Amino acid sequence: MAVYKIFPEKDSFILSQYPSQNTGRDEVLEVTNENGINVNSSAQGDLPAVKRSLVQFKTSDINDVIANKVGSSNFTASLNLYLAYAENAPLDYTIYSYPISGAWDMGTGKVSDAPQTDDGCSWGWRGASGSNAWTTTGFADYVTGSYSGNTTGGGTWYTGSATVNPESTQSFSYTSDKDISMDVTNTVKLWNATTFSNNGFIVKLDDALEFGTDFVETSYFSVDTHTIYPPDLEFKWDDSSHALTTISAVTSSDFIVSFTNIKEEFEDTAIYDFRVKARDTFPTRTFQTSSVYLNTKALTTSSYWGLKDIKTNEMVVDFDTSYTKLSADSGSNYFKVYMDGLEPERYYQLMIKTTVGDETLIIENKDNYFKVVR
Repeated sequence: MAVYKIFPEKDSFILSQYPSQNTGRDEVLEVTNENGINVNSSAQGDLPAVKRSLVQFKTSDINDVIANKVGSSNFTASLNLYLAYAENAPLDYTIYSYPISGAWDMGTGKVSDAPQTDDGCSWGWRGASGSNAWTTTGFADYVTGSYSGNTTGGGTWYTGSATVNPESTQSFSYTSDKDISMDVTNTVKLWNATTFSNNGFIVKLDDALEFGTDFVETSYFSVDTHTIYPPDLEFKWDDSSHALTTISAVTSSDFIVSFTNIKEEFEDTAIYDFRVKARDTFPTRTFQTSSVYLNTKALTTSSYWGLKDIKTNEMVVDFDTSYTKLSADSGSNYFKVYMDGLEPERYYQLMIKTTVGDETLIIENKDNYFKVVR
């Protein structure tokens, strides 16, 4: 298995109530309808104050993952945005993302700037104010946009065709996690095939909620955050192999697991195969020249790895029956970790989840940790 993350080259959010304002260096991204907040009545009238987010990842990074790490089209890709703040979210709502049609500039503004910064994308413009307006009429084939009233703009995006669907959605309920983890595999594959040019994602509420009467505010950490939660594009694929030849698998839950080649630190460019060995806690004595306590066994085929951030106690790579499955060869179990997909200067704990018979175990030893360094 493999899990690999890349991080944005740029992001921003655009505001209908301030059509020329840039927020390219803000620490959050907003997906919002601030209806009822009279921010700028002369420009906005009685319309809701809509905010949409733009996030772009390097084409070279995407193509490198697919060509040199995955090596096939058998992968999933998820756009992940981590919630910073939410207010008045409906009991049930849906967030959409689409591939942006046409280039845009990030800029250097923040929403708190006074006077406003207008050197990058905004509701009305792809770049600096007055330089290149978002198309609002006469769209190219399979391209659209949306706005309401006299505040034109809001971005443009591909809608697809009868054979291509780049729309991605995620639905939320009252009790669900409010982080965005949206399947964008179709869009990523279209970019890789050069069906569309990669200009990133636009993330928005549906039109009815954006331009409706409800006040909805959701904010997510941006690439400029000072937290460990920047947006990411997460690839997952199955590279596991299970080819036991000289060792057998454990048959009971009475065993000990160790990582035989763990190191204290890894540079953030490292790719590393962690080796996992199991042995019976009380092995059966046999006639052999070496200690029976050195007899290695493999974990079952229902065994998976995970990574936890030690400081926050959050799972950075969660157990996944499709994508974090342990491999095995004649020596032991193993799995691969790409260190450049992890936040540097953090400590991570290695974890194992395995099922033996009808018993599922989580193996968590605080000594099994490492640090990623720049």
